[in-house]
Amino acid sequence: MPYEWHDTAPDDSGAVSHELHVWPYRSLPVKGFVWFIAVTAGLLALPLLAVLGTTILWGLLPFMALSVGGLWFALQRSYRSGRTHEHLIITRDRLALRRQDVGSPDRVWVTNPYWVRAALRDGPVEAYLTLTDGQREVELGAFLTPEERRNLCDQVQKRLAGLR
Repeated sequence: MPYEWHDTAPDDSGAVSHELHVWPYRSLPVKGFVWFIAVTAGLLALPLLAVLGTTILWGLLPFMALSVGGLWFALQRSYRSGRTHEHLIITRDRLALRRQDVGSPDRVWVTNPYWVRAALRDGPVEAYLTLTDGQREVELGAFLTPEERRNLCDQVQKRLAGLR
């Protein structure tokens, strides 16, 4: 799953903290990206072997380069958006959610966890997971699948209930 909990053991006062890291799932690792581009370029170059030494080669070459370059650009853009992540810290007296998007300042929400409720509702995505303290509502894990958001909602509710 593209999220991970880190729970600390109780300290002298019995306080426990929970940390959650959430990131978008990427099915193509960087090593796979290199192989994909290499195989695509090789397969696109095969038809060019038939026209080696002719002027047709120079007519087809720019289109081949453009398609490989377009794939490269699209995959790099996908990797860039994959660097988005969210970090949630829950302690007995503080809940802090930080969302880090590439190219924009971090968004931070800090509140008292006693008042926070996790809920699934209809929204821009199926099973839209939100945290609210009665005054402000923030989304959590919008880039997760609906099933992952449902599981995460249960886990967040369980950890919040354990602090009360």
